[in-house]
Amino acid sequence: MQQNKIRRKNILLVEDDLSLVSGLSFALEKQGYEIVVARTRHEAGAKWSEGSYNLVILDVSLPDGSGYDICRMIRAASNIPILFLSAADEETDMIMGLDIGADDYMTKPFKLAVLLSKINALIRRSNNFNQTEAEIKSNGIT
Repeated sequence: MQQNKIRRKNILLVEDDLSLVSGLSFALEKQGYEIVVARTRHEAGAKWSEGSYNLVILDVSLPDGSGYDICRMIRAASNIPILFLSAADEETDMIMGLDIGADDYMTKPFKLAVLLSKINALIRRSNNFNQTEAEIKSNGIT
């Protein structure tokens, strides 16, 4: 007997602040997301290589490097949605994040409801794009 199982969306959360990790994980899991946490640049690289994700949330400042480096690494291999969530709130920080491939950039402190809406929108658009791409290929158009 085949069961219809709802596949949970996986999010890689790269953040070194434990209180933020705890709160975000709780809120995102409540929304039905599966959260994988990395607290350093090195750990993020390893988790990225091991897993399959629908979205990545990155902090800019990490104990062993920059979220910008992680963004570049991911963008070189994937078009997965990337959202920066950072206390780095200068205009140049935001521009840098978006220019190297992030899809959105939010500054801390943030409104949780707005963050959740942005996450949902990024994943929805990504799913729509992937579905459209599959439909085009299935109709013989490449």
